[in-house]
Amino acid sequence: MPLTIGPLTSDTPVVLAPMAGVTNEPFRLLCREFGAMHSDNDGGFFVSEMVTSRALVERKPETMRMVKMGERERPRSIQLYGVDPATVRAAVGLLVEEDLADHVDLNFGCPVPKVTRKGGGAVLPWKTELFTQIVSGAVEAAGDVPVTVKTRMGVDEDHLTYLDAGRIAQEVGAAAIALHGRTANQHYSGTAQWDAIAALKNAVTDIPVLGNGDIWTAEDALRMVEETGCDGVVVGRGCQGRPWLFADLAAGFAGRPDRVRPTLGDVCRTLRRHAVLLTEFFESEERGVRDLRKHVGWYFKGYPVGGELRHALATMESIADLDQKLSRLDWDSPYPGETVEGPRGRAGRPKRTHMPDGWLISRELTDEHRTRLHEAELSISGG
Repeated sequence: MPLTIGPLTSDTPVVLAPMAGVTNEPFRLLCREFGAMHSDNDGGFFVSEMVTSRALVERKPETMRMVKMGERERPRSIQLYGVDPATVRAAVGLLVEEDLADHVDLNFGCPVPKVTRKGGGAVLPWKTELFTQIVSGAVEAAGDVPVTVKTRMGVDEDHLTYLDAGRIAQEVGAAAIALHGRTANQHYSGTAQWDAIAALKNAVTDIPVLGNGDIWTAEDALRMVEETGCDGVVVGRGCQGRPWLFADLAAGFAGRPDRVRPTLGDVCRTLRRHAVLLTEFFESEERGVRDLRKHVGWYFKGYPVGGELRHALATMESIADLDQKLSRLDWDSPYPGETVEGPRGRAGRPKRTHMPDGWLISRELTDEHRTRLHEAELSISGG
């Protein structure tokens, strides 16, 4: 079942979710390489880390690095965050005019306090007019480049926004909408509510609806599509330390039984390639291996790697150091099975979402809130 977003089509209905500090060019390339094992076009759409519209308009060096895509990356998918319609519109215009993107995704799903406490991310769709202005302005500035929207169910169960957001996105010309089946208060805790994805699919019929939340295996993705009727899936934490999940997803949607079951040696080889790609991306071996440290726990989840060696790998200082530490592992150790495939990272607990005072009193934007929104246009990330 292909996924079509505007003029773009992938034979696999899968999108790599933007994740701060994770989905940079090296990791996207690894995911593409695995996705291509069972696909003619890399097995989906692979979205950049979230970049802020203000930082892009101001051409901050690190932001410009984040939106620069490699030669292999087609289509080029970039996610923007912003709370000011004019700034978001200008950022989209820059991406289009300078031919930096083939697809722009707008982030309305971030639950991180430093974003939401100023009215951004997952709490912004509560302000209906503001949400409409941002999405419609982005669509107009994008021209023929498709604009998609990623959101959550709402702030909490008493302040849901996803159905309104879906209808608005459809009405103003967005090319698709993705729903993470959790509220902002849930963060990543508990179980994603797939029934909300089904409800959105029933309400939004003219554009693709994508489901996000608790996809750890290809079977999970297929089950989500079957149970909700969604047009495709968005995969985030499930691929951390497992870029080969995209090979499984491409095979699963193609109706093939093929699944990647890496030995410990296979994991080591992929980890090392990740180190080389990061070194090339940052043009610094020191920075590359430092960035890789966060991935170590994800790569070796479920494998027989002791705590002492895990710690040693997570403090690697160079590729040579990495090689020395990897040589201490049993590369012939087989795939451990289900222990590798479950939830990854820290889910945490539900927590009250930080918002501007009085944010939930009305769905209209007050003058006081309007004057404070510019503070949310910071160079911050989250997803």
